[in-house]
Amino acid sequence: MNKPLHQFFTEDHQRIDQLLDKATANPDQIELDYYHRFRTQLLRHIKMEEKILFSAARKADLAVAQNLIPRYRLEHGAITALMVSPPTPLLLGVIRHLLEIHDTAEEEPGGLYDVCEALTQGQTEELLAQLRATEEVPVHPQNPAPIAIESAIRALSRAGYDFYEIINSINLQNS
Repeated sequence: MNKPLHQFFTEDHQRIDQLLDKATANPDQIELDYYHRFRTQLLRHIKMEEKILFSAARKADLAVAQNLIPRYRLEHGAITALMVSPPTPLLLGVIRHLLEIHDTAEEEPGGLYDVCEALTQGQTEELLAQLRATEEVPVHPQNPAPIAIESAIRALSRAGYDFYEIINSINLQNS
């Protein structure tokens, strides 16, 4: 089966992952130019899902969308909150961990993209045109204040994740 929306979003995940890889290629220094591009492109990706894909899915079948979309909205909120603080290796580890889980759930057979693809048949070309035309989200400078990471920790918790458990698992993997 041809799945152009699924392919579009999966390729965008790969492109965004490559930016994160480039930002973290040197373990001693985060490449801030690549991180900024990662940050703006990830937020653009979330905007495309929230404003275009979810909207189309809701119009096609409100009941299915109401059962499916809330999880992804909570995770998008957590990811967005993690983008506020300046990047550190630990924070980037948490972001990477969350993105691996989130992207897999979107891409897997029967996941978000398959469901949305089925719901929006007949609108594919129109949706792809809208997605391609989506502009970047303007971003503020990162906020180093403790409240920024505290807000991100709460957003992660609302999405069902424990910030400190993720950090502990990252530390175990690295030791």
